[in-house]
Amino acid sequence: MNRADIGMIGLAVMGENLVLNMESKGFTVAVYNRTVSKVDDFLANRAKGKRIVGCHSLVELCSSLSKPAKVMLMVKAGTPVDEFIAQLLPNLQKGDIIIDGGNSHFPDTIRRCRQLQEKGIHYIGTGVSGGEEGALLGPSIMPGGSPEAWPTVRPIFQAIAARTPDGEPCCDWLGNDGAGHFVKMVHNGIEYGDMQMICETYHLMKQALGMTNDEMSAAFSEWNDAELNSYLIEITRDILAYKENGKHVLDTILDAAGQKGTGKWTAVAALDLGQPLTLIVEAVFARALSAMKDQRVQASKSFSDPQPLLVLDRERFLDDLRKALYAAKITSYAQGFMLMRAAAEEYAWNLDYGSIASMWRGGCIIRSVFLTKIKEAFGRNPRLANLMLDSFFKQIIESSQQPWRRVIASAVTLGIPVPAMSTALAFYDGYRSEWLPANLLQAQRDYFGAHTYERIDRPRGESFHTNWTGRGGDTSASTYTV
Repeated sequence: MNRADIGMIGLAVMGENLVLNMESKGFTVAVYNRTVSKVDDFLANRAKGKRIVGCHSLVELCSSLSKPAKVMLMVKAGTPVDEFIAQLLPNLQKGDIIIDGGNSHFPDTIRRCRQLQEKGIHYIGTGVSGGEEGALLGPSIMPGGSPEAWPTVRPIFQAIAARTPDGEPCCDWLGNDGAGHFVKMVHNGIEYGDMQMICETYHLMKQALGMTNDEMSAAFSEWNDAELNSYLIEITRDILAYKENGKHVLDTILDAAGQKGTGKWTAVAALDLGQPLTLIVEAVFARALSAMKDQRVQASKSFSDPQPLLVLDRERFLDDLRKALYAAKITSYAQGFMLMRAAAEEYAWNLDYGSIASMWRGGCIIRSVFLTKIKEAFGRNPRLANLMLDSFFKQIIESSQQPWRRVIASAVTLGIPVPAMSTALAFYDGYRSEWLPANLLQAQRDYFGAHTYERIDRPRGESFHTNWTGRGGDTSASTYTV
C-alpha cells in the first residue's frame, strides 16, 4: 500500500486549497472532515483524479500515513483543536507529528507543545497567511513548536510556500513552542494597522478632497507603482473601481467592521509585555467604534460638524497624504518588530527578524516591496532596537515629517478621525523625545501611593520616596516596574 505523505483534517476553504497545493507539488495527501460528506464531495469534484486519499474516520486517516505520521489541523481555533488532538492521540505513535495551521492563540500552542512532548508526540503551531488564493498557489508559512519535527515537515512546507522575488521560500523555522503562532499574530496585528491607515487615507480623499471612487482608484494605482507597492494597496485600487450594474459596490457596503480576535490578541500581548503598540491598538478600537453604527447615526444628529476655513490644494495634499501613509506604515512595523523582540526575550525564542520580513514578502496579506527594506535593515544591524533608527527609514520619516503633520492637522480641523495615523505621529514624537513628563506622573504615584521614583542625579535602579504631605512617614510601597 502506498501511504500518504501527510494528512489534513478540515476541508473548509483554507484546508481544501492547501491540500490541492500539496498535491500539485507531488505529495499524496489523506483528508478527513468531521462532516464526512465533505470528503466525498471533495473527491468527486476538485480532488477528482488527484493523489488525494479520502478518509471517513481518524483511524482510517492515521493508518494511511507514512511514518512518522504527519497530521495537519485546519479547524477553528480553541476547543476544536484540543478535541481533535485528544481523538488523534490513540492513533499515533511516539515521534509522530501534529500540526495546527489555524489562527490559534500562542499560549495555547505553548501548552499543547508541552503536553504532547510528555507523550512523545511532536507538535507544530504554524501561521498560514494568504487567504484562499495563497493557500492554493503559495502562502506565507510561519512554523514553530517542536524543533525535532521541522526536518520532517520542512520539505512539504517549503515546497508549497510562496516565493520571494529572489526565489526563496516564504517559510522558515521560527522557534520553540508558540513562536510561529506569535509571529502570525503580530502579522495579523500589522495587517489591522495597514488596513486602518488605508481606510483613513480613503476617508480623507473622499471627504477632505471630494474625490470620486474612480479618482481614488487612480491615485492608489499610481501609489502602487512606487514605494507603497503592496497587496493591500493593490486590492484597494481594485475595490474602488469595481462596479456591478454600473454602480460601485463599495458604496453599498455598511460601514461596520468585523474582526476575529487576532488584532485584540496582539494588543493584549503588547500590554502584557509593556510595549507601546499604539497604532495596532487604535486599529482594533477603530473597528470596535465602527461597529457602534446605530449609536454613531444617533450621535451624528446630536452634534454639529466643525466649520473649518480650510481649502486644500488637491495635488499637494495627495502628495502629503502619500508621505504620511508611508511614515505611519514605518511606525506601525517598527512597533510590531518591537513586540516580537520583547516576546523573544520573554519566551526565550531566537527570532530572526530579517528572515521574518523575508517570509512576509510573498503569499501573505501584508506582502509588499517595503518588507525588502526591512530585511535589509536587519541585515545591516541584526540587533536593531527600532526600525525607525535604521538609516533608510530614518531618512524617510524625517523627510515625511512636515507632510505628515500637515495631514494630521488638516484632519483634526476638518473633524475627520485618523486614529492610526495620528497615534503613529504621537509615538514618533514620544520616541524621539529625550524628556517626557513622566517625572510628574511618578511624583503623582508616589504622592498618593508611595510607589517611589528614581532620581536623575543618582544611578538607575535606586528608589526614593518623598513624604509629600508631611503625614505619610517614610514607609513606601513596592517599587515600580519600568
